Amino acid sequence: MTGVEQIVQRLDELEKKFAAADRERVAAARERDEYRALYLETMERCRKLELGILASRSEHLPDGGAQLSLDVLSMVLGDRQRAELDAALAAANAEQVIPEHTRRKPTGRKPLPEHLPRVEILVLPPEVERKGLDAFERIGEDVSEVIERRPASLVVARVVRPKFVAKDRQRDAETEVFVAEPLELPIPRGLAGPGMLADTIVKRWQDHMPLNRLEDMYARDGVELARSTMCGWHAALAEVAKPLIAAMREDAFKQPYLCTDATGVLVQQKERCRTGHFWVLVAPGRHVLFEFTRNHSSDAVDDVLSGYQGYLVADAHTVYDHLYRNGDVIEVNCWAHARRYFFKALDSDPERAKVALGFIGALFRIERTLAESPRRKKEKIRDKRSRPIVDAFFSWCDAEVPTVLDDTPISSGIRYARNQRVGLSQFLDDGRLPIHNNMSELALRREAVGRKNWLFIGSDDAGAVNALFTSLLASCRLCDVEPWSYLRDIFCLLPRWPEHRLLELAPVSWNETRARPDLKALLEANPFRKLTLDARA
Repeated sequence: MTGVEQIVQRLDELEKKFAAADRERVAAARERDEYRALYLETMERCRKLELGILASRSEHLPDGGAQLSLDVLSMVLGDRQRAELDAALAAANAEQVIPEHTRRKPTGRKPLPEHLPRVEILVLPPEVERKGLDAFERIGEDVSEVIERRPASLVVARVVRPKFVAKDRQRDAETEVFVAEPLELPIPRGLAGPGMLADTIVKRWQDHMPLNRLEDMYARDGVELARSTMCGWHAALAEVAKPLIAAMREDAFKQPYLCTDATGVLVQQKERCRTGHFWVLVAPGRHVLFEFTRNHSSDAVDDVLSGYQGYLVADAHTVYDHLYRNGDVIEVNCWAHARRYFFKALDSDPERAKVALGFIGALFRIERTLAESPRRKKEKIRDKRSRPIVDAFFSWCDAEVPTVLDDTPISSGIRYARNQRVGLSQFLDDGRLPIHNNMSELALRREAVGRKNWLFIGSDDAGAVNALFTSLLASCRLCDVEPWSYLRDIFCLLPRWPEHRLLELAPVSWNETRARPDLKALLEANPFRKLTLDARA
């Protein structure tokens, strides 16, 4: 090799090294910018924590986010698929036609409800009071209404059971005495009737009132009611209601899919509170069931979902993994969980995060057009319009893996999506399945709101009682059933209700059940219920 050739070869090697060094410099600059963005984001979060201010948790794209979805998809989808997506988005954003109706002319304040009792207050002019009504002729009147509040209408039911003997027989030690059987109460020989018991439950777990506040509330109404007494009532009633919850659970496990989630709660102990967990199982349109466990583990999952077979919509926590091994339970993951990772990455890596959110936003837009569609139509449209978006999203995730920094928000989002690809794609094959797990998260807020008020539960048994009655109250909310009158009525019926017909008393069946003539007769025959009748009955 001549000297010139050696120089040329040396120059080629230097050029390659310079090119490699330049690539490394560009990569280092990009990483520096990303780390700087992460640093600035961390400093901003620290500043907010110091001020006691939490950033908004609302997961909405900034202005122009909807158009971003279209721009991103136009780059990865063909013209035909883009046209199909445009049709779906146009249907989602189409103007709704409101049926014609007659609008009442505004009259200022709304009239007071007709079902409220009226008490008339007659106000006479001073002249009429002095001379009397006989000296004047009434020619009309001005009427106004003011709403006022009385103390809670507590009433004592004094149950009298007269004793009788026959008149035509001589009385002695063996004379037969006739006396009626004691009236049946939800708690045998208890102090409270069904309406009072229902009131304590609604206030405690629907209105989230701690027991000490309930004590004060009833004291203002003139009743000294110890919190230990109320705890005893609720523990006894839980035993009465357990068969009903078991029937609801059995029916929920027959549904094609369940949504589940969990949240922690403090449990009181002598030295230091420990952590227990509330779980929720939602059978959409039918039941909302809560369970309490001592911990958040695979064993707890086995207790909560013992015997269930079918689709399970849940987050990607490892406590569920063992359920999916034999195929009896099929994992369905939540796109809202996946989306949350990319919202967290908006500050540190906005370009990639917006691309991912564009894909996911398009899926949610298509789902909004299918909210009321039957199963087969959902499957057809999902396969035609959503599947190409899902495939393109995961292809984009695969392509971005080598370029993202480890342990950053965007890498966490991409890793989560790729790891849960099968579960995130399940909704494409079965039109019954939802695209997200928001139903269970919304239901679980009930316990989160209560936790802010009562702070902790007293024991594991108290957690089980809490979960039982919260199940009934949440199911009432799901099925649009008024909770106080519902609990009052089932407490009248449960002690003697046939076990094979317990599901008839569940909130999902209650509106139909209570309309039956035989059930109306049973309820009307209960003297304690008669005392509680008002406009809600």
